[in-house]
Amino acid sequence: MAKRILITGGTGRLGRVLVPRLLDAGHPVRVLTRRRREHGPVGWAVGDLRAPGGLADVTAATDVVIHLATTNGRGDLAATGNLVEEAKRTGTPHLVYVSIVGVEDIPLGYYRTKLACERLVERSGLPWTIVRATQFHELIAAIFHAQRWSPVTLVPSGVRFQPVDVTEVAATLVPIVSGAPANRAPDIGGPEVRDAAGLARDYLRAKGRRRPVSAIPLPGKIMRGFREGHNLADTAVMGRITFADFLAGAGSGAL
Repeated sequence: MAKRILITGGTGRLGRVLVPRLLDAGHPVRVLTRRRREHGPVGWAVGDLRAPGGLADVTAATDVVIHLATTNGRGDLAATGNLVEEAKRTGTPHLVYVSIVGVEDIPLGYYRTKLACERLVERSGLPWTIVRATQFHELIAAIFHAQRWSPVTLVPSGVRFQPVDVTEVAATLVPIVSGAPANRAPDIGGPEVRDAAGLARDYLRAKGRRRPVSAIPLPGKIMRGFREGHNLADTAVMGRITFADFLAGAGSGAL
């Protein structure tokens, strides 16, 4: 059965991949935007998540709201609250929120904000589903790309990652959106758990760069949370595209 869908953050990394999959599944899709855009395969709903009252009627006649928009923590909580209030005002759409594995155990500021947004969704009174994913391949690659001028690539010692391809997260979301609210859906993780140094060597090899990788101990509660593996998905929907596959151009491609 087709669902009328509104997506926030529909032009972001995950949104750009998810929208065509939802259209292929037969769902009418609108993407929230702050300015008017030309019509295309999707509809555009004009509104501003950041402003109270800036979402007038954007959730009307909507069956599912997929909340992907983020500002890396700045204003995310207020934006989520504004979206929840507007959705409640215009009906009872299924609210789907995409979060990150480990947000309750790693005291990173952005993760704390994501957890607070999860709590807003849970207490909203709307039917809801929260889906957590591990780090996207692009984020891991970006960490190494940022050090491209350094003679040594630095990584935190004792830290492992389970990167997942954004295309596989999108593919997992389609049946969740099509189905009934699930509250906490199974976490989504990549096919491999790898130490940071090994991922860095894969990245350098794929880019043809010959330089050493140095694992350095980093103090603090945030890094302890990563070393303890709270960023890993234990009971996950597993992807198949490895970081090496991603670097070779599979899935969402590489930096």
